[in-house]
Amino acid sequence: MKPKAVILLSGGVDSATTLAIARRDGFDLYAISFDYGQRHRSELRAARRVADAMGVVRHVLIPFDLRAIGGSALTDDIPVPKGRDEAAMSANIPVTYVPARNTIFLAFALGWAEALGAFDLYMGVNAIDYSGYPDCRPEYIAAFERLAVLATKAGVEGVGRFRVHTPLIRMTKAEIIRTGAALGVDYSLTHSCYDPTPDGLACGQCDSCLLRQKGFRSAGLSDPTRYAERLS
Repeated sequence: MKPKAVILLSGGVDSATTLAIARRDGFDLYAISFDYGQRHRSELRAARRVADAMGVVRHVLIPFDLRAIGGSALTDDIPVPKGRDEAAMSANIPVTYVPARNTIFLAFALGWAEALGAFDLYMGVNAIDYSGYPDCRPEYIAAFERLAVLATKAGVEGVGRFRVHTPLIRMTKAEIIRTGAALGVDYSLTHSCYDPTPDGLACGQCDSCLLRQKGFRSAGLSDPTRYAERLS
C-alpha cells in the first residue's frame, strides 16, 4: 500500500510538476486547490484538468473569500503589473502577493493530511525564478514544518513528523519545465496568467506569463499556452 501525500495544486506549471514528482516518489496523490476569491477561475479549471490527467485519488476544492481582506492585485481592485523586467519583478514584494496566502493554504493542507493519516505535503514554491514572495523561501517552509509539529495531535503525540516537500525550490523555471516534461506533464493543461482575457487567453505580459515564457524558451520547448500578446 502506497503512502499518502497531500499536494497543493494551483493548476500552474510549478504545481503540476510538483504533482508529477510526488507521483514519481511513490505516493498516492491527494490534491488540494483553493477558490479564495481570486480574480479569475481559469486556474481552478486547470487544476481539475491536471488532477484528472495525473490520476489523483481525490481532489478537493476549498472555498473561502480573501476578497474580504483584499490587499492584493489578485483579490482586490488593483491593477496587475505588466511588462516588467526581472529586476523590477524582484526589486520589491509585488502587489500580486496575497497576504499570508501560503500560510493559509498550508494550514488547510496540514489539516487534511492529519485527517488522512498522511505526513507528506508537497508544494511547488520556488526561490529562484519567482516574484519575490516571502512565503516561497526555504526558511519559511522550515518554520512551517516546526509549527506543524506543535499544532497537531499527531505531532504532539509523536505519531509522525510532517514534512513539506518543496522539490522545485532551488530550480530555475527551465529546469522545472524540463523535469516535468520528462515526467510526462502535459503543460497544455496548465494555466499561469494572473490576468487572462474574458475568453481565456493568457495576457502574455504579467510577471507570471513572462516567467513562463522565459522558462519554456530556456528549456528549448514550445509553450502551449494561447497568449493575447506573446513576448517577442
